[in-house]
Amino acid sequence: MRLFIILGILILAEFYSFVVVRSSVSNMPAVWRTSLITLYIVLTVITWLGFIFFRQINWANVPHMLRNIYIAFVLGFVVGKILVLLVMLVDDIRRLITWLITSMAYGKVAGSDTASCGGIERSEFLKRTALVLGGISLLGFTYGITNRYKYRVRKIKLNFASLPEGFKGLKIVQISDIHTGSFDDHSAVAHGIQRVLDQNADIIFFTGDLVNNHAVEVDSKYMEIYSRIKAPMGVYSTLGNHDYGDYVQWPSKQAKIDNLDTLKGIHAKLGWRLMMNEHIVLEKGGDKIALIGIENWSAKANFPKYGDMSKAYAGLKEKNIPFKILLSHDPSHWHAQVVPEYKDVQLTLSGHTHGMQFGVESKWLKWSPVQYMYNEWAGLYTDGEQNLYVNRGFGFLGYPGRLGVMPEITVFELG
Repeated sequence: MRLFIILGILILAEFYSFVVVRSSVSNMPAVWRTSLITLYIVLTVITWLGFIFFRQINWANVPHMLRNIYIAFVLGFVVGKILVLLVMLVDDIRRLITWLITSMAYGKVAGSDTASCGGIERSEFLKRTALVLGGISLLGFTYGITNRYKYRVRKIKLNFASLPEGFKGLKIVQISDIHTGSFDDHSAVAHGIQRVLDQNADIIFFTGDLVNNHAVEVDSKYMEIYSRIKAPMGVYSTLGNHDYGDYVQWPSKQAKIDNLDTLKGIHAKLGWRLMMNEHIVLEKGGDKIALIGIENWSAKANFPKYGDMSKAYAGLKEKNIPFKILLSHDPSHWHAQVVPEYKDVQLTLSGHTHGMQFGVESKWLKWSPVQYMYNEWAGLYTDGEQNLYVNRGFGFLGYPGRLGVMPEITVFELG
């Protein structure tokens, strides 16, 4: 049913978009009119061929810039058409209601539908508005490619009554969702890692998705770049849903197991302490806090539950440690299990959503389509004495860019 609804929306979007384009060129000379409509149809066909045969295309052999421009164009084109649909559908519903009211009240159809803006018919005005919105979408997603390496450092100060005195002022840096296989510029990534190091953190956390699917994405150059990540109290990491290789076909079960084992080995070679459903105790100034790290655990049915919180927490309660930090890739884990069952976990750090790499974040408005799938999708959330921070991701996946939601390096100072 969901598939039919989506198909219905896309078909309507195509219909209305064609109507708007045809109307926009209707007063042009025949040659221009025919050429532009033909170009529009060709671009539409190319867009849908890309969607239909996406998995059959060997994207690794497509030049990075060409691939990036194509994907950005397709996304902008499709989103633009959906915006056209919304505007035109509103206009058609308005006209239908007007027709019904007029027919019932006067027994005849209303006449001219003219707006007060320069004598332009309201429907014509809405068609132009729809066309402009579609164009803005196309240009916006294309522009977003230039933002994929524009790392934003976000600084957050958090105060906890239960934090031991020895850990007051502790500086933590969190990065998440690197997605190495999406990168196409070693030097740009190295610049981002240097910005991590510039924060002079006491400890660094990485909350999953080092790769898209394959461990080999981390080539020798990226190994050298990532190995620069160091901190006095260490670097600790977890796995994300993409790290397990669940989204590709493997020649055998053993090949998939070997890929994950290789990836675990990469964490070790980088000097990162990979937390696999376990906890450790951190000491500073004679005081102790606990760090818990679990494998991917999602409350969403289409994502795996490899994490085992009970295993990671085992024996921790008896140690009487007053403050606990949890590394858990998927933020849906927080309200589904952490908040109701582990109320003494004061800070949970997650990633996963990327803020959908698209949205609006300003002083007055925070919005992204991902909020209709995740209640906690970017930034800080609080429930009683418990806190969750969702990192917007260091890398990118699918869409090779960022529009309104920048790649993030998060710096926490505990007090």
